[in-house]
Amino acid sequence: MKKNPSSNSISRRNFIAKASAAMVLPLILPGCATSGSRPRASNRINLGVIGMGWQGPGDTQGFLALPDCQVIAACDIDSNHLQGALDLVNDHYGNKDCKGYHDYKELLAREDIDAVMIAVPDHWHELVATEAARRGKDVYGEKPLAKTIAEQQAIVRAVEKHKIIWQMGSWQRSVPTFHKAAEIVRNGLIGTVTHVEVGLPAGHADFSGEGKIAVDKISSLPDKISSLTKVTPGTPEWNLLATNPPTELDYETWIGPSKMEPYIAARSHKNWRWNYNTGGGQLMDWIGHHCDIAHWGLGFDNSGPSEIEGHGEFPAADAVWNTSPKYRIELKYPQDITMTIAGGYDDIRSGVKWIGTEGWVWVDRGGFETSNPEWKKGKSLPEELRKIKLIVSNNHQRNFLDSIKSRQPTVTPVQVGHHSAIPGHLGYISMVTGRKINWDVKHEKIIGDAEASQLLTREYRSPWKIG
Repeated sequence: MKKNPSSNSISRRNFIAKASAAMVLPLILPGCATSGSRPRASNRINLGVIGMGWQGPGDTQGFLALPDCQVIAACDIDSNHLQGALDLVNDHYGNKDCKGYHDYKELLAREDIDAVMIAVPDHWHELVATEAARRGKDVYGEKPLAKTIAEQQAIVRAVEKHKIIWQMGSWQRSVPTFHKAAEIVRNGLIGTVTHVEVGLPAGHADFSGEGKIAVDKISSLPDKISSLTKVTPGTPEWNLLATNPPTELDYETWIGPSKMEPYIAARSHKNWRWNYNTGGGQLMDWIGHHCDIAHWGLGFDNSGPSEIEGHGEFPAADAVWNTSPKYRIELKYPQDITMTIAGGYDDIRSGVKWIGTEGWVWVDRGGFETSNPEWKKGKSLPEELRKIKLIVSNNHQRNFLDSIKSRQPTVTPVQVGHHSAIPGHLGYISMVTGRKINWDVKHEKIIGDAEASQLLTREYRSPWKIG
């Protein structure tokens, strides 16, 4: 998410640092952003948005609401999505200044773009993010960080090498109830933490509506199959659903580094999550939210589990929807803390529950409960109880822009996103191999299991290569 200065120029971060050190405050507008190596006569940060199918428009609207951000470019390989993005931005500003791109590299090559929002499907995260880092663009990137741990590691290396600002789209850290719950735990109010429950969704959600359309279509066939988890290649149902991609979608690029498979609308836009070729199921779709909060409360933003044992139910590996609809993962963390991550089990409630020797705290998007009613009073903890103060963010996009200006870490930097997703990746590996995974947290390697270690990465389809 940032620009590399040329050898005879000064970068934005160096310019601000040098000016501040020299007390030359009148020379810099508050929140001054730069174009390339030179400060612009504006306090606005120029933003490009990449991936405008679903989450992208929502993230973009968040940035449009902030006066010190100007969205000047949009990219999508579906022409309908791209036009929708241009209409959204240009209607907001009342002009036609936002330029559209089919190729994200062309957008990233623009020197007047300071930062980008990336909301492409999981299987494209690494390619777009590492290119943005090489171009020196600060990044607001959607969760999970990437499709595999190896891809996540590549993103972390690129972010650190090019010293860009990263904001993970794990926006729950910018919600007061999640912040308060994490501070209760961090400040020892529940005593010593012994166990954490992380409840995630189960099943497959038909976000696009194409799933219902597909089921209605195949219901006319003799076998009366009513689930896309039962539709496999070579069957009449598969042959009915596999069609040419719509003309507005560049499907060859959309599949990108993943294995080329026939186009099926029910596993394309929005529903790509339910096929392991492009997504990671409910586990990986949500791990960057609730496991992120669990780690925040534990103080494990740069740590992780040493033992992971997962069990999941799986459809046929080649089914249209093949991700696990029900799963349970048991993990061992430092300080003798154990964690259960589950979807589809009644004993694990949605959200995060920390259990300690002196009480418990549970938080979800729809609720906040504690063993001590006093802890629920007020929007935040009383100051005298806040011995450990977690960073406060009341708006995720606002926090990102402020960090761009200050060059200080966001509330969810790339390392946090990386470690928040690792338990999900390792849980999946344990589920598919059918055995416990021993994880070297420091060196980020699976111990003593060559077969499982192969699943830390994936083969890229030519001509794409992992960054």
